[in-house]
Amino acid sequence: MPSTHRFCLAPMMDWTDRHDRYFLRLITRRARLYTEMVTTGAVIHGDRDHLLGFDVSEHPVALQLGGSDPWDLARAAAIGADWGYDEVNLNVGCPSDRVRSGRFGACLMAEPALVADCVAAMRAAVSVPVTVKHRIGIDRRDSYAELVEFVGTVAMAGCQVFIVHARKAWLQGLSPKQNREVPPLDYAVVHRLKADFPERMFVINGGIQNLDAAGDQLRWVDGVMLGRAAYQNPYVLAQVDRRFFADSHPVPSRHQVVAALLPYIERHLQSGGKLKHVTRHILGLFQGCPGARAWRRHLSEQAYRDGAGPEVVRDALDRVQPPLAA
Repeated sequence: MPSTHRFCLAPMMDWTDRHDRYFLRLITRRARLYTEMVTTGAVIHGDRDHLLGFDVSEHPVALQLGGSDPWDLARAAAIGADWGYDEVNLNVGCPSDRVRSGRFGACLMAEPALVADCVAAMRAAVSVPVTVKHRIGIDRRDSYAELVEFVGTVAMAGCQVFIVHARKAWLQGLSPKQNREVPPLDYAVVHRLKADFPERMFVINGGIQNLDAAGDQLRWVDGVMLGRAAYQNPYVLAQVDRRFFADSHPVPSRHQVVAALLPYIERHLQSGGKLKHVTRHILGLFQGCPGARAWRRHLSEQAYRDGAGPEVVRDALDRVQPPLAA
């Protein structure tokens, strides 16, 4: 398995956009990043620079697609590969009503043969890896036998990497937020999948809060994916490269991360962007540090003003004293 899959950051709608990914890459050089889910229709017909554009520093970075038509997925995957993405991931885990009405996301777990067709079409269209992110079950279709049928069918289509959110999804009765919290986690099911499909790679996702818990999971699976815990406290990622990739490069301090982000902010503003597009992702950088509340408050109050510029970030940084080494 490529070492970059040992530690991944989850695709999260409205969160893991290009600005967030650039910021996170300043903290970890090795974790694999994922885009927000982008539908095939948007990729094929929409503003590709807006939807697919990313900075070269983001590598390794994967494009997550939503769709269920093999031909459209193949076209969208080829476009993503042409844009330079290192991986194309198929979303078979999102339980929202909007996604389900479009016949993609978690509802596709009920159609393993269709998912296999989608994977086969995507693999035929690109040379980069095609992976699948899914749940451990949906609604009443949550037996281990049904999960094995799904994984086995998709594996036969050539999928080598399965990213498994270790909860089932309720397609009716629960909101997407509730589907991240109410169905119980069952890591043992994912561990069992790895034991039953040893030749495939499994990345576990769901409820992992810190690097100790992530490291513990690697006793059973090939990789770990963190989501909201890393978004809300991004500096938890500062030790990822050393702990998971034996990368001994110097760990940047929080202040150094901000200093490295400022030129990016200036370029974004010069291209017509807004400060808030970037600063909304960095509110949690100083979590647990003296001055963290003042940092968050200043950014939240000032970054949304018309004409707000890098000085807002510099002023917020002055509220975190003294400068910290880590």
